[in-house]
Amino acid sequence: VQLQASGGGLVQAGGSLRLSCAASGRTFSRYFMGWFRQAPGKEREFVGAITWSDDSTAYADSVKGRFTISRDIAKNTVYLQMNRLKPEDTAVYYCAADQNYSGSGYRSWGYWGQGTLVTVSS
Repeated sequence: VQLQASGGGLVQAGGSLRLSCAASGRTFSRYFMGWFRQAPGKEREFVGAITWSDDSTAYADSVKGRFTISRDIAKNTVYLQMNRLKPEDTAVYYCAADQNYSGSGYRSWGYWGQGTLVTVSS
């Protein structure tokens, strides 16, 4: 499994960004795809996840109502739409995949992309 995250950048508070995670190497119909983030000096934290097969989603409370995860089956790509960004959203964002849903515990996710930096200025 290869995951390629992209779309990070610098944005002002209140702005929006969309991250992409291009997946390859497997048929992902039975996979769960997750987004995590890691701020400097902090542990990697769960942002949200999507079930590839039925499009169901779950989010961390800190991003609920502002972030949306979706997937494009034809492109084998998962998206993280981030709206109303806050300075505390500044982090390296990672996409992850696994055949078993491991929830918010990042150590249980088996496959990871390389991360993309999101910086939100105040």
